[in-house]
Amino acid sequence: MSSFPHPIYSQHVLQPAYRDAQAYLFEPMLAAHEAQAVMLTRCGIISRENGAALVQAVADIRAMGPEALAYQPGVEDLFFRIESLIIERVGPDYGGNLQLARSRNDLGHALARMALRGDILILYADLLLLRQAVLALARRHVETIMPGYTHTQPAQPVTFAHYLAGVLTALQKDQARLAAAYANMNESPLGAAAFTGVGFPIDRTLTAQLLGFDRVITSTQHAIGAGDNLTDTSFALQSLSTNLGRVTHDLLNRAMQETNALHVDDSFIQISSIMPQKRNPVVLEHLRARLSRALGYAQTVVLQCHNIPYGDTQDIEDEILPPLYSGLDAMRECVTLYTAFFETLTLNEAHLRAQAGFGFTTATELADTLVREAGLPFRQAHKIVATMVQNAVKAGLGSDALTLAMLQAAARTVLGEELAFSEEQFTRALDPEHFVAVRTVPGGVAPEATDSLLDELAQQIQMDEEWLEDARERLHRADAYRAREVQLLVEG
Repeated sequence: MSSFPHPIYSQHVLQPAYRDAQAYLFEPMLAAHEAQAVMLTRCGIISRENGAALVQAVADIRAMGPEALAYQPGVEDLFFRIESLIIERVGPDYGGNLQLARSRNDLGHALARMALRGDILILYADLLLLRQAVLALARRHVETIMPGYTHTQPAQPVTFAHYLAGVLTALQKDQARLAAAYANMNESPLGAAAFTGVGFPIDRTLTAQLLGFDRVITSTQHAIGAGDNLTDTSFALQSLSTNLGRVTHDLLNRAMQETNALHVDDSFIQISSIMPQKRNPVVLEHLRARLSRALGYAQTVVLQCHNIPYGDTQDIEDEILPPLYSGLDAMRECVTLYTAFFETLTLNEAHLRAQAGFGFTTATELADTLVREAGLPFRQAHKIVATMVQNAVKAGLGSDALTLAMLQAAARTVLGEELAFSEEQFTRALDPEHFVAVRTVPGGVAPEATDSLLDELAQQIQMDEEWLEDARERLHRADAYRAREVQLLVEG
């Protein structure tokens, strides 16, 4: 009979999984072993001497480091490698009790949750830095008027700060999605064992507290079968990559020479080997590709979860972790790149201001002014202005060639009479700065409205920073708590 493992199975399954465990799960596994030993001792399930021997062996292995635990053929995974080392040090009577009232099932899920929660917090911190960079840029451009677009066509004058406030709002929501993903991830499955619980009087809450989990997953079935902690993280990555991808599309368009809206810093520009004039904004192209890569990894996780049993399978364990780790890593690259990009970005402000009124972008305000100052119903005002614009387009005239006479001609066509409307009213209504200034509703494009929104967004950044500090502090307190309990166990 053939012996386990088949060399091809070892090459493609066991060894890659072992390397991932060395990289991501070594310290979580040792912490979980310490917590298990402390809990079993506190509950009177093993002796204090047994518990002390176990944690001392764990300390020895921690000092060795993961690099010392090379893969060995015939040893299925890092768990068995470390367990065998512990048994070598303390003997089978003591070492054999480490896995009492525990399975590789609940342990494996706990270790993955511990590793992934740390990665989520790292991305969370990086996203905060990106939001701060975007906020700082927005503060500088509250009065930078530029064309705004709908359906990729000039629509109405806006400010760059107004656009960035929208970006910040989307990123704020993505920050909340990461926090929600962290909350779902930071739940303890320990004590579920294989999936039915155990027949010993263990303390699941104590184990969770020693490892920094916020709560216990009460259902032992869900503790092992859960995949929503993985898909929630993937959904957060999908949303963030999608939102940043749309921004990337906009910025690439604005960076075109024909648009001439943005000046990408020279540190992010590559030249052509043949065309001397080229300034290629390659950072945005790399971001576009890497955001797609992060999105692909995240979708892999969701697809892998959607059609498997609700229980213990390899699909939801070793096989699903690499794409999720990779997705988090790829998104961190994108977020940090984007932070540096926004910190160095400048605008061609004079050009943007000159372009803000082109394409008849202030036509809405002219119609609004006819309602406010000429007493027309909006639909009549809209029709008059639309007729004027249509006539100008037919005549090959741009928005800078509009005149009061053209408006009055349109009024005669629509109403059969001219309007009580002055040259001054007409000129003011078509001014992009006036268009921006009168839109003072909450969240509007007017500088004071945008400033107010940016203040709210800044306050939320501060609240999210406090959330991150609290989450990190809870994990730090759990580490300190476990260290004290280990020390008390050793000292007796």
